[in-house]
Amino acid sequence: MGSSAGGGAPFRPRAIVIGGSAGAMDALTILLAPLPPETPWPIVVATHLHKSDDGLFAENLSVAIALTVREAEDKLAVAPGIVYVAPANYHLLIEWDGSLALSIDARERWARPSLDVLFESAARTWASDLVAVILSGASSDGAEGMKVVAGRGGVCLAQSPETATSELMPQAAIAAARITRVMTPQEIGAWLVDLAVGCTPEMNELAGEQEAH
Repeated sequence: MGSSAGGGAPFRPRAIVIGGSAGAMDALTILLAPLPPETPWPIVVATHLHKSDDGLFAENLSVAIALTVREAEDKLAVAPGIVYVAPANYHLLIEWDGSLALSIDARERWARPSLDVLFESAARTWASDLVAVILSGASSDGAEGMKVVAGRGGVCLAQSPETATSELMPQAAIAAARITRVMTPQEIGAWLVDLAVGCTPEMNELAGEQEAH
């Protein structure tokens, strides 16, 4: 784990994974906008896109934030300071070596890309060195994946449902998983900025701020 439970070095994750659906673009832009280009970890994003998206989501996000945005490619090694976005109609997974993998396996909870698929594979790879964020959306996709992240010791953040365009997705995650914190997109963004510069609270403090079961 990036920090000891009794204090010491601040929590330093190896990656951030973010998922959402309806209304997630606005929340994602708000929370990523304050992050500097020298952010010290990769950010991997899966959202429910129309199959005809053809890279438009990634293009629009890149205009709105300072970080480099790339549409994910199969076997691509991740690098700090880059946002990798799942392409439409592909599952996005994290391999054991931290590289990306794309799959056209069957839809999970009627979705491809599936948040559960991304979160579960990321948890297997990065375990307690992972931060997972779930945003606005109109399905329960991501709830089971957040349970896996929490079970492996990762930090789980959920958008506060009252700030979400579609509250079902964060509500489902809050009900299903041990969520570390429930925050507005602005608060998540500020927390990530602090994380990037090494000023976040100790990991034991985060664990003690569990918002839901």
